[in-house]
Amino acid sequence: MEEAEIMRTQRVFYPGNPIVYTHELSVCPTCQGPLQVAYTSGPRTVQSMSDVQTIRHQPRFCLNRDCTKYRVHCRSAQWEQSAPRHCTFGYDVIAQIGWLRQMQYQQFEDIHASLRAHLQLSESEVRHLYHERYLALLACHERAHWEQLKRVSAQGGLLLSLDGICPEGGEPQLWVVRELQTGLTLRSGWLSRLDQSAFVNFLQPITQWNLQVLAVLSDKQRGLEPAVAVVFPQAKHALCQTHYLNNAAAPIAEDDEVMKIALRKEVRSELGSLIRQEDVERPGVLTITGLIPTPVELPKSAPPQDDADCADPVDTQRTVIVQDILRRVRYLLTLKGRPPFRLAGIEMFERLSELATCLDMMMSQYPDDRLSLVSQGLRQALLSAQSDYVELRQAADWLAHISNLLDPEGRPHRTGAEVEQVLFAYLDEILPQSQLSSRLSNFHNKICQTSLNYASGLFHCYDVPGLPRTNNDRESEFRDLNRRLLSTTGQHGLVKRIIHRYGGWELIPHPDSLSDTIAALTQVDAHEFAQERERIRNHRRRFRLHTRSAQQSQVQLEKIVQSWGALASIDSP
Repeated sequence: MEEAEIMRTQRVFYPGNPIVYTHELSVCPTCQGPLQVAYTSGPRTVQSMSDVQTIRHQPRFCLNRDCTKYRVHCRSAQWEQSAPRHCTFGYDVIAQIGWLRQMQYQQFEDIHASLRAHLQLSESEVRHLYHERYLALLACHERAHWEQLKRVSAQGGLLLSLDGICPEGGEPQLWVVRELQTGLTLRSGWLSRLDQSAFVNFLQPITQWNLQVLAVLSDKQRGLEPAVAVVFPQAKHALCQTHYLNNAAAPIAEDDEVMKIALRKEVRSELGSLIRQEDVERPGVLTITGLIPTPVELPKSAPPQDDADCADPVDTQRTVIVQDILRRVRYLLTLKGRPPFRLAGIEMFERLSELATCLDMMMSQYPDDRLSLVSQGLRQALLSAQSDYVELRQAADWLAHISNLLDPEGRPHRTGAEVEQVLFAYLDEILPQSQLSSRLSNFHNKICQTSLNYASGLFHCYDVPGLPRTNNDRESEFRDLNRRLLSTTGQHGLVKRIIHRYGGWELIPHPDSLSDTIAALTQVDAHEFAQERERIRNHRRRFRLHTRSAQQSQVQLEKIVQSWGALASIDSP
C-alpha cells in the first residue's frame, strides 16, 4: 500500500452489515478436488455511485499437493469487480470521473461539485482517481484486445499508422502507433531523440509478438524511413500524400506570402485613409454593450416632405453600402493561408479583383466619388502584383491538378504503378510551361524533386486495401487532444505540461458509452493494473523538479542535498 494511502484519514460511514464475497467455486477446476477458504480479509469501505458498502473477502485454495492450484489463492470475481485493490471508490465512480473529463470536457472542480452530492471525496481525490486509476485502467483495457489484433494479423496483416506531436523547447516528442483496421494502440510514448536508433528502439518491441505487418503509413520523417526498413523489412512503407503536397508547395507558399504582404501594403498605401474610417459612437470606439450601451437609432418612418434638416434616405443607404465595401476590403487584407491549396496571396488578389469589377459595375449605374477612389486604389494595387499573381496562379493550378490525379474518388481502380506513370507524365507535360520564367522553373523543379523523393512510398495506398492516402487521422487526433485539454484546463501552457506527463495515456481510446466503460474497467487484471500504475509513477518522476514555486523548489533542493550527503557518509570509511 502506498504511503499516501496509509496516512489518508479514514472515513466514517454507516453502511450496515459487511458483505462477504467468497470465491464462487467450491471445487478446483484443475483437479476437481475441494477448495478451502484461506482466510477472511479485514473490512473495506467502498463508495459507489448508488451506495456505500463494507466488504470482506474470502479467497479459496486447493488442498491437493499435486495440483497446480495448490495453495494458490483464488479470489472472488464479485470482490475483484467491486473496486480496485487498496481503493475505496468503485469502478463506476472512476469511470464516471473519466467520462465527465474526456467526453464532457469538465474541469476537476466541476466534476467534484457534481459528485460530492453522492460521495464523500475531495477535489484532489478526483484528480488522483483520474490520473492514476482511470488512465491506467483504460490502458490495461486496451491490452485485452490482443486476440483481435492477432486475428487481423493472421488474416492479411496489420496496417500501422505512425505520427508524433512536435515537441516544445527540447522536450521529448510524443509518438503513437495505431493499427488502422482495429483502431488499437500498439505503442504510445515519448522519444527523446528522433534519429534512426530511437525509432528502431520504439518500433522493435512490436516484432517480438510475431505480428505480420503489411504496411506502415507515416510522414517522411528523417530517421523513420530507415528504421521502418530495419524493423519491418517485408512491409510497404507508405508516405502521407498531404505532406508530399505540402513539401512540393513550400516555395510557392513562401512566394505567395511575400506577394500577400506586398499587396496588403500597397492597398493600405492607396486606400488607408478610406478603409480606416468607420461609423462609430466616439473616435476609436465601436459598438458597446453593458449598463451604458451604445445608443441605438430605431428605423424611422418616411420623413415629412417639408423637413429640410432630415438626411436623404437614399444617400444614407449609399453611405451604408460604401461602408460595407470598405469593410470587405479590410477583411480581405487579413486573410491567412493554409498550404498547399489555401494560398492567401492568390485568394486576396482574386477577391480584390472581384471587388474591383463589382465597383466598376456599380459606377456604371450611378457614379460616386467614394467608390471611384476605392476602385482606382484597388486597380493600382492589383496592377503592382499582377505579374506575381500570374505565375503563382499557374503553379497553384499545377498542385491542384496533381492532387486531382492522386485522388481515386470517382475513377476506376488504378494500381500504384499506373498512378505513378500518370503523375510523372503530367510533370513532363507541364515542363514547357515552366520554362516561361525562372520562377516557374524553380517551382517545377521543386515539385519534380519532391515527387522523386516520395515516389517510393507515395503509391502503396492504391495496392493495399484499407490503407489511407494520408495520415490526417493521427493529426486530427492530436488536434482533438489539444482542444480537449484546452477546454478542460483553459491554459495553453498547462496543456503542453499534461501532454508531457500523461499524453501517452490520454491518447488511449475509450469505450463508446459510460456503461461500456464501467464494464471494461471491471475486467482489468489486478496485476496488470498495478504494473500500469507503476509505469505512470515512473514517468511522472521525470517531472518531480519541474516547478515554478520558489518555496517548493527550495524544499526539493534541500532534500537532494540531504540525500547526497547521506550517500557520501555511507561511502566514507
